[in-house]
Amino acid sequence: MSHIFSTVDWVKGSNIYEVNIRQYTREGSFAAFAKHLPRLKAMGVEILWLMPITPISEKVRQGKLGSYYACSSYTSINPEFGSLKDFKNLVDNAHQLGFKIIIDWVANHTGWDHHWTFEHSNWYLKDRNGNFTEVNGWHDVIDLDFSVHAMRSAMIKAMQYWVRECNIDGFRCDMAHLVPLNFWISARKECELIKPLFWLAECDVAEYHQVFDATYAWNWMHLTEQQKKNEASLNDIRNCLHNYTQYPNNAIKLFFTSNHDENSWNGTEVEKYGNLSKAWSVFSAMWKGLPLIYSGQEIPNTKRLAFFDKDEIDWEEPLQMEGFYTALLQVCKTNKAISQGETFILPSENDDALMAFIRKYEEDTILVILNLSNKSRLRIQVQHGWLEGLFENVFSGLSFPFKPGEIFELQAGEFFLYQKIM
Repeated sequence: MSHIFSTVDWVKGSNIYEVNIRQYTREGSFAAFAKHLPRLKAMGVEILWLMPITPISEKVRQGKLGSYYACSSYTSINPEFGSLKDFKNLVDNAHQLGFKIIIDWVANHTGWDHHWTFEHSNWYLKDRNGNFTEVNGWHDVIDLDFSVHAMRSAMIKAMQYWVRECNIDGFRCDMAHLVPLNFWISARKECELIKPLFWLAECDVAEYHQVFDATYAWNWMHLTEQQKKNEASLNDIRNCLHNYTQYPNNAIKLFFTSNHDENSWNGTEVEKYGNLSKAWSVFSAMWKGLPLIYSGQEIPNTKRLAFFDKDEIDWEEPLQMEGFYTALLQVCKTNKAISQGETFILPSENDDALMAFIRKYEEDTILVILNLSNKSRLRIQVQHGWLEGLFENVFSGLSFPFKPGEIFELQAGEFFLYQKIM
């Protein structure tokens, strides 16, 4: 099994920022969000993923505003966010600042009053009584039938519309594994007749890397939550990471401590991880893959955002985590050990509490040590030839001459991130 397509160059060493337009500002519009672009640029954000921008079904709607993921058209703009012109302006502004923009694509299902329901009702799955149906337990959507060629063709044309009309740079594909792989292969071939794109799948299934550049590290994230509750060990997490190395050669995993689903349904990263949230964020950015930051993590946002109703993010200044993420994203961008380096997991007497690794590419070297426990004064001796030279603490700016055999001591939840500067 191998990756059929070429991954666009700009993904290497990059990062993704998920944008919840509805909750981002009081206005909840493309134009209002655009005012944040210079700030996000300064933070080091490169790829903007916009949650679905299409209109939302009114029939069987949840809450007052409904779910972004229950669309009523694949080729229109949600009027809540503005007009098609507003969206094009946002894309143009973002491109001028050097961002890439990907949009959320929900192929598995539509809302109950999508115009296809009355124009082409045979494009949907039906129950034994001939009614629209849905097999995953989401009551505000209905499933499409991917055995219908005409539906597949119309779906691909809708995807092409956004590439051609609005010059987007790729797709984040919702619940990608619920849709046949051969559909995604066709969709990518047809869409990339227009321009090369970046494809991110919301799934943790190795074979989907035949078509997708990146997939979610769901299994890793669930294990990190379980580890905090003492239901999984750091060894389980190391085994998961090893399994990811068995993926196809160019496969990219997406690492995150929060996203729209996690925040709304399972809790903020602070709720989930407590004093370990920053340490796991460091890991997400420094391990081989792509890091994801969700809207408001740079504040940090400490509330679960309502999913179906207006629930504005409170941009309380100063943004206490902005400097933290800026430092991480700067290392991602400038240190080739992140995107191309070899990784060596460092052993210690405290393997049940410490996650430590060193990464190297040519002269670029980083050292990451995380105390993922509530135990303090834990020590690790780093006996590795790569630990030689002058290293800078990324967060304090202080530099230290290191040699193999250095001993580090960490308090509960503490983390060290050093990069070689000489």
